[in-house]
Amino acid sequence: MIRFLSGLVLIIGIAYSSLPAAKASATILVVGDSLSAAYGIDQQQGWVFLLQQYLLQKKPDYQVVNASISGDTTLNALNRLQSVLERHQPAIVILELGGNDGLRGLPLTQMKNNLSRMIEMCQQHDAKVLLTGIQILPNYGARYTSAFHNIYPELARQYNVALVPSLLKSVGDNSDLMQADGLHPNARAQPVLLQNVLPYLHPLLK
Repeated sequence: MIRFLSGLVLIIGIAYSSLPAAKASATILVVGDSLSAAYGIDQQQGWVFLLQQYLLQKKPDYQVVNASISGDTTLNALNRLQSVLERHQPAIVILELGGNDGLRGLPLTQMKNNLSRMIEMCQQHDAKVLLTGIQILPNYGARYTSAFHNIYPELARQYNVALVPSLLKSVGDNSDLMQADGLHPNARAQPVLLQNVLPYLHPLLK
């Protein structure tokens, strides 16, 4: 099972930056928590920065804006999403959220509603959405855990949006790819996270 989500709530910090792309005409907005905020490593080692470097070679008309804040719950992200959308007018939004809701045992109906509202807001701004699935350990029982995991595919079907089944595939259960705290992926894990995202992002690109 994923070790990443086995303990404390992700430590609060912020990574909010626009990563430059040559001749960019479209924006990919990443709204997430510490998984996308490069917590504990250099920003230029994080998977979001690596995504921009990849796009510079493959799709130079895209720039990446990282609006991820470590420790964010879905409610935190919902409360700031409108202003971020208005500021950046993204073509694509990657939503990487929910882990902190699960760690705190927050009500899943609230989490699902928050994610639903975020997807709707993105679509109202004519942005394509890529939702990333997160896994948690069964600290709150099998029923809670199963319901948590099911939220992501349910929302993807409901809103017809793309889904990364598990951002932490091949990472969270590999101690060699985790930081000493056992919670956050290390620098070596970041290319793996990117590879987990790319197959589901590619169909959304022009």
